[in-house]
Amino acid sequence: MPPVTWTRTGQNAPTWPGRNWPLGATWTPESTNFAVYAPAATEVWLCLFTDGPDGGEEETRLPLTEQSLGIWHGALPDVAPGTRYGYRVDGPWEPAEGLRFNPAKLLVDPYALAISGEYFPRPETFGYVHGSPTERSDADSAPYVPRSVVVDPSFDWEGDEPMKRRWRDTVIYECHVKGLTALHDRVPEEMRGSYAGLAHPAVTDYLTDLGVTAVELLPVHQFVSEPGLTERGTGNYWGYNSLGYFAPHAAYSSSGTRGEQVREFKEMVKALHRAGIEVILDVVYNHTAEAGPLGPTLSFRGLDDRGFYKRLIPTPDEETGEPGAYDDTYWDVTGCGNTVDSANPLALRLILDSLRYWVTEMHVDGFRFDLMSALTRTGYDIDMGADLLVAIGQDPVLRHVKLIAEPWDASMDGYLVGGMPPPWTEWNDQYRDTIRDFWRNQVGGPHATATRLAGSSDLYADDGRSAYNSINFVTAHDGFTVRDLVTYDHKHNEANGEDNRDGTDNNRSWNHGHEGETDDADVRAVRRRQAANLMATLCLSNGVPMITAGDERGRTQRGNNNAYCQDNAISWVDWSAEDAWLDVYEVTKRALRLRREHPVLRQRHWFEGRPTIVGGPKDLAWLHPSGREMVDADWWDHDLRTIGMFVSGSALRAPGPRGEQQRDASFMLWFHAGWQPQKVHLPENDWVQEGEVVLSTDARLSEGARVRAGDRISLGRRTVVVLREVR
Repeated sequence: MPPVTWTRTGQNAPTWPGRNWPLGATWTPESTNFAVYAPAATEVWLCLFTDGPDGGEEETRLPLTEQSLGIWHGALPDVAPGTRYGYRVDGPWEPAEGLRFNPAKLLVDPYALAISGEYFPRPETFGYVHGSPTERSDADSAPYVPRSVVVDPSFDWEGDEPMKRRWRDTVIYECHVKGLTALHDRVPEEMRGSYAGLAHPAVTDYLTDLGVTAVELLPVHQFVSEPGLTERGTGNYWGYNSLGYFAPHAAYSSSGTRGEQVREFKEMVKALHRAGIEVILDVVYNHTAEAGPLGPTLSFRGLDDRGFYKRLIPTPDEETGEPGAYDDTYWDVTGCGNTVDSANPLALRLILDSLRYWVTEMHVDGFRFDLMSALTRTGYDIDMGADLLVAIGQDPVLRHVKLIAEPWDASMDGYLVGGMPPPWTEWNDQYRDTIRDFWRNQVGGPHATATRLAGSSDLYADDGRSAYNSINFVTAHDGFTVRDLVTYDHKHNEANGEDNRDGTDNNRSWNHGHEGETDDADVRAVRRRQAANLMATLCLSNGVPMITAGDERGRTQRGNNNAYCQDNAISWVDWSAEDAWLDVYEVTKRALRLRREHPVLRQRHWFEGRPTIVGGPKDLAWLHPSGREMVDADWWDHDLRTIGMFVSGSALRAPGPRGEQQRDASFMLWFHAGWQPQKVHLPENDWVQEGEVVLSTDARLSEGARVRAGDRISLGRRTVVVLREVR
């Protein structure tokens, strides 16, 4: 590492008093105000870094002498945007009391708008002497930790604002900023893997052509790799190890890392909005990159360790009832070593300030909260009246953006699917598991599958929420891709360096008789058809579909179901046509087009199974292959592999924009998971006399084929066929 030299300034340094708000470094042409929260500190130094001789840096330390409400602050004239800075903080070193101040450790500003440089997990970055956790280390960490960066926030948005697309019109595409374009041959090489690459017309045109309306980006907050990964020669690819909650991850910038990444991120958002695509961020407020008590001191730990991280609650004395002794053991329900205490006023303030910043200054349209259950606790207990939920629900900015919860954490009691309060939407893993099981013939009757197809009313109808509160998915970044779901029975994570112990064994996958890729034409054909079935089912179910990047074109991770440390071709989307499953792409595109063009396939109101107009058909009817409506015994028939779903468009309960009655075509959807062909009867009725095939994974039933009420048609094995009413 280049050397770092420093000089301490005296009290005559040109430091103005400044103010205690806003937190962070606030630049103006006149001066830059610095404010940092460290309530128990005794001294705080602002450290400025400039380029020195021989490629090194020179560090100038300026004491902050003003303190109010636990915030140390000061202002400096003539600080240019792009200036690198950090903090050193002194105070009590009493680890048993949660006080870990150490001026030898350079700290990242929690409110930094940009961060540059890498983290090298050297012993110098830990606050204690290795092997002696209670002994403070005096080794300087500055050469091995990132720098905060002063940013000029001005930007010409050209009238852009966060978008306000309705949930029921939303189609989410979960993707990784780098992984989406790292191999894209139509994106200029210097832009691949960057915010600029994601904004390139080759990408935005592809997404709009497919039918995507929103990208959900894996974490873009500045993050670092865990020491264990670095020691194994890998790194954190997914990004669930946040260090800076206001700073776009610098490694995804093609234009520079001294504030340029902020401008490039804004340009990306503006370009996506111009293409009609919303931007949703996957945010990780439940833990930080500092890990457990014996992790490195990078930011929060050196400022307010006791306030920022949850600890075990002292056990009262059984006889006296007096509180027990303070325990510095972290309470970890994230599996990452620490849990952010969102009930702490300043931790809560940081989360809310960060969220508002990304909406108001960066124009993002929503957030997906990683391990949301960890943030909903009062003490140990899950609390739907938790401070964070209440604050977001009443915030005039945040209550109007898209809010998605991953409704679980690493604890046994943190599973909250169906339990988040309105207006939160949720990742619905019950949808994922049921649809996977249906297509691999592992369901005990069609009752659960029908519930998921219709929007999961068992989870969301009891508290005023709608079907769109269910974010439906069959895959996500964590787990198999769709192609791997139909190619592997078992995980193959050897490349991760953990002897294949990591990753779930509950994949609900099926290799169709051969583990891994094969030249067997029959096996390859059924796998592609199964992939198309999964994608069509996802896109046509009531609720909000979320597609994992590349699933629509047969992306494979070679059986790796936990590619969190694979920053390479295992994780990146392959844009070559050589091995692309373009037939699956066409089915996905067709299904999304039907969804977009027909409001009957993306309804806000729950189906009621009764006529919506007098004398009309039921809004939803479930049909047995014989043509009759399903009866109670059918729902629990373990041998029934075929579900018919009739959705009436004769009258929709949701009115048009001017209150007008909406009408649409009616649809008959057949989902056949059986190994053998199945004849189905189209019942004679008074409402739909003729239909046409508008989507089919059965090669024998081509699009455009006409059928009439009373006909019998044969569904090929394992197929989806969608019929639309012909008027």
